[in-house]
Amino acid sequence: MSTRRGRWILVIVATAAAAALLAPPVYAQTTANLTISADVGSWLELTLSPNSISFANANPATTPTINANTTVSVTARVRTGSTDTPHLTVLANGDLAAGGASIPITQVSWTATSPYIAGTMNKTTPQSAATFTAGSGERTGTFTFTLTNSWSYTTGSYSQTATYTLTAT
Repeated sequence: MSTRRGRWILVIVATAAAAALLAPPVYAQTTANLTISADVGSWLELTLSPNSISFANANPATTPTINANTTVSVTARVRTGSTDTPHLTVLANGDLAAGGASIPITQVSWTATSPYIAGTMNKTTPQSAATFTAGSGERTGTFTFTLTNSWSYTTGSYSQTATYTLTAT
């Protein structure tokens, strides 16, 4: 009987010795804390693609409203406080102009897909193009522009720019 007991003691001692040899020795230990911080501020980004449109020549009798050559994709990326409300406006820089001739900019209007809203260009008062829900996010949609056609327009190549402004308040 004693030899059996001796074998078990030998196995236990051998196992403990092997574990001690495999474990790294701990000589001393200390710890330190790292404080991690990040500055996340408000950020706004607006993309219009393409950034130009055109209206083809058309007979006012058969085409009273001319569609633009393409739709405009709009992406508003907003990072704000949870209660800040993003808003998109557009203001034309003047009437459509060709030399001394002009077409009132109010003859250009647009329809929109959600979350954007339809409207008419204006050169004196910024027009609302969207009011988003409060908080951060990415909002995408499209604008489809039209020009009211008229016999009264003087021939020419007309142009004008409009400024879109994305704000969060």
